[in-house]
Amino acid sequence: MNAAAHPALANFAIRDNELLVGGVGLRQLADRVGRTPFYAYDRGAIARRVGDLRAALPAEISLHYAMKANPMPALVALMVGLVDGIDVASAGELRVALDAHANPQEISFAGPGKSEAELELAVLSKILINVESFREIRLLSQIAARTGARARVAVRVNPDFELKSSGMKMGGGPKQFGIDAEQVPEALRVIGQYPLAFEGFHIFSGSQNLRCDAIIEAQQKAFDLAHRLAEFAPAAVRTLNLGGGFGIPYFAGETPLELAPIGTNLGTLVQRAREIFPEAQLVIELGRYLVGEAGIYVCKIIDRKISRGEVFLVTDGGLHHHLAASGNFGQVLRKNYPVVIGNRMAERVDETASAVGPLCTPLDLLADRMTFPRSEPGDLVVVLQSGAYGLTASPLGFLSHQHPLEILV
Repeated sequence: MNAAAHPALANFAIRDNELLVGGVGLRQLADRVGRTPFYAYDRGAIARRVGDLRAALPAEISLHYAMKANPMPALVALMVGLVDGIDVASAGELRVALDAHANPQEISFAGPGKSEAELELAVLSKILINVESFREIRLLSQIAARTGARARVAVRVNPDFELKSSGMKMGGGPKQFGIDAEQVPEALRVIGQYPLAFEGFHIFSGSQNLRCDAIIEAQQKAFDLAHRLAEFAPAAVRTLNLGGGFGIPYFAGETPLELAPIGTNLGTLVQRAREIFPEAQLVIELGRYLVGEAGIYVCKIIDRKISRGEVFLVTDGGLHHHLAASGNFGQVLRKNYPVVIGNRMAERVDETASAVGPLCTPLDLLADRMTFPRSEPGDLVVVLQSGAYGLTASPLGFLSHQHPLEILV
């Protein structure tokens, strides 16, 4: 892949044949880390993404970071200073968010299988809990009664629609997420009978979408659904989380998401909310879109092999560190992530090769017959678009290799 082949490379400068991350050359960065493989995240690229997003969206929209995309503590601490709220999906993530000094009033907790201990921690931490079942409602009422603490709740709704063309559909049809829209009136009635503080709705219908028209349609439908359900609410709607779904381009032929139409549509929804939900804050919840393009995964070539005329660049990294890049994290048909040789960025791309890992499985594949400059042991293979769902979404214990490090530059 040459330097102009993928939009993700717009986030990184090139100097003296090397990719720069946060202004630091890749070899110097590798020396600083001390070993390969490692993940590196560019704080400047993250800040620019948040700034560009805020410029495109109405000022009234509250921007939340879904930290499941990347829960590295230093990165979360950076995000706390850039966004308006943090969304967590476990007690472990909640502790990281609190350690990063996130405001508990602006932390929300979603997940279909919250334990009683997690719910109690959430109540005592005074964060907003997106309830996803009648069991959770019952347990929260018991916790609130036992502790005397105020339990803040919103209802996560499984809508009767899905986000079209999304990478992962998380709403519409039978789903483990949220309470089916048709059951929400009864859930609201039960909440009203318990000492729970109802605050609003969370409606998340899908993720990884590059079609602005699909996102606009989903946001409009979510708003209309919340309007219908608010009739049954035991208190005024104070927060309406419209979900996320904003995607980033990974594969050949994909183009970046167009923000302007989404911003225009959200402006219309803000105007409607002033009449329908005068006390409500409209929220969008993004993870991958905020950090995905700002991260890279770096591993080192340890062997160059020729097998029946094909070149294999054997690296010290692989699917155990970056499951998504291997194609084993949701892809139906495997496609290559954008991959470059980070210390040969200005050289002619004239050789077809596959970058593979050290594991004893043919699934350990980072680049399948891609074009690179001729590469040798010691060169650095870089997987772009690696700031989200990388390290913590991978089977780190597989074959007991050393774990990669992370650095925020």
